[in-house]
Amino acid sequence: MSATLPEQYREILIGLGENPDREGLLDTPKRAAKAMQYLCHGYEQSVETIVNGALFASDSDEMVIVSDIELYSLCEHHLLPFIGKAHVAYIPTGKVLGLSKIARIVDMFARRLQIQENLTREIADAIQGITQAAGVAVVIEARHMCMMMRGVEKQNSTMNTSVMLGAFREPSTRMEFLQLIGRSKS
Repeated sequence: MSATLPEQYREILIGLGENPDREGLLDTPKRAAKAMQYLCHGYEQSVETIVNGALFASDSDEMVIVSDIELYSLCEHHLLPFIGKAHVAYIPTGKVLGLSKIARIVDMFARRLQIQENLTREIADAIQGITQAAGVAVVIEARHMCMMMRGVEKQNSTMNTSVMLGAFREPSTRMEFLQLIGRSKS
């Protein structure tokens, strides 16, 4: 942890009109710095390290879907959380990716400051780059604290983003994916 990060949190407390020396806040700057480092540990990871060779030969050429992958991220505009789930699919062309690696890739990109639109694209591009799949699809649905806790204060709003690459740009493949994750009516 950077030695200055806890001190910067201390300055934030002072800027808010708080007394960082009162009992309840004595260790808050250090705890907040540790929490922020954990919430942003995706910067310390790489796709190559996460995948770690877990790409396996396979004759499968049918859609592979991992759905309802929970994710927690921080909006780069307000540093407030957005929480949701990702649905990731790809169509293999000779190799399949280890199942847990898909969730780990989602986590790696989610643990960086960004906007949901970019997160969706980063996940899709990473899966495409690793697998050389015939197509990749990613849908993320999330609730944003910046909309819920401040500003318009809309408690039940959900943001949905999608990226469709390769074969998923074909209407029938896109529709099959959306139906399988329950996002499209038959």
